[in-house]
Amino acid sequence: MAEKSCIKRLQKEYRALCKEPVSHVVAHPSPNDILEWHFVLEGSEGTPFAGGYYYGKIKFPPEYPYKPPGISMITPNGRFMTQKKICLSMSDFHPESWNPMWSVSSILTGLLSFMMDNSPTTGSVDTTTAEKQRLAKTSLAFNCKNPTFRKMFPEYVEKYNLQQQQKQLSDKVDSEKASTGTRRDQSSRPLSEKVLDSTGEDMKKADGLKDVRRNRKQSFPTWMVLLLFSIFGVVMALPLLQL
Repeated sequence: MAEKSCIKRLQKEYRALCKEPVSHVVAHPSPNDILEWHFVLEGSEGTPFAGGYYYGKIKFPPEYPYKPPGISMITPNGRFMTQKKICLSMSDFHPESWNPMWSVSSILTGLLSFMMDNSPTTGSVDTTTAEKQRLAKTSLAFNCKNPTFRKMFPEYVEKYNLQQQQKQLSDKVDSEKASTGTRRDQSSRPLSEKVLDSTGEDMKKADGLKDVRRNRKQSFPTWMVLLLFSIFGVVMALPLLQL
């Protein structure tokens, strides 16, 4: 159980942090345990972590500020191992170097600075710039799957939902543009092609008319045959009538 001096110190530091937030850092104590703090580090521009949101925890001992806290990361980041304590001069890895004058703000500032550095330490990992950038892009989506993160940082959940809505809208616009482009390509065929198609159709129609006329010329009407036979019969019967 935390000592009264510890509780008062952490409450005081939280008020100070709310009044003067650390740049690129958001932190809150757990509603049920003031010794457990949750934080989010925002990747700085110009670094492989730009656009990333890195969730982690600080666990203070009941004897704080006379003993240092433990620090760990939860979001995959390419700099530190997840769910493992990070070795810092202001963490419980080095109690001999801890200074009781340090505060939550100074701890978070030091952690953010060390994260942007490449110095190896216990709990750090070595990854490529491309891998860090990939993890930065997926960090917020990863965090929003964590129930505790969603409860502690609703503003980031809202930010993620807004990003998803914008992405869906962008995908819809791109799809409509692609569809419109396809129709435009079909309707904007070269004039020469259209003329050739029209000429071809006209030639087919003309050929069809010629075939009809040719068939009409080749077929002798039946009534004409009957008329000729009738005339021929009359002519043959005239000599008989004279007799």
